Amino acid sequence: MADETQRPEPDFTEQLAALDLGLFVGTTASTLAGLAYAKIDRRDLKEAKLAIDALAVLIPLLEDDAKRDLSAALSNLQVAYADAASS
Repeated sequence: MADETQRPEPDFTEQLAALDLGLFVGTTASTLAGLAYAKIDRRDLKEAKLAIDALAVLIPLLEDDAKRDLSAALSNLQVAYADAASS
């Protein structure tokens, strides 16, 4: 029998609902940029392209500084990918 005085853990659905989606999308986009750089460094161009393409989709959803910074990162990644693909 469960102890009736213990508070139950918050439901996972409630935890998800409490997330700030803007922050989540920004964090995800930043993670994708980092992964893309790592994949290019390892010459895993298929995976790098997937990360770059996903980042390009997320950037329009961002605001202000995050949009500006990750747009610059995307441009740099696209150049790095092109250089890696041509060598």
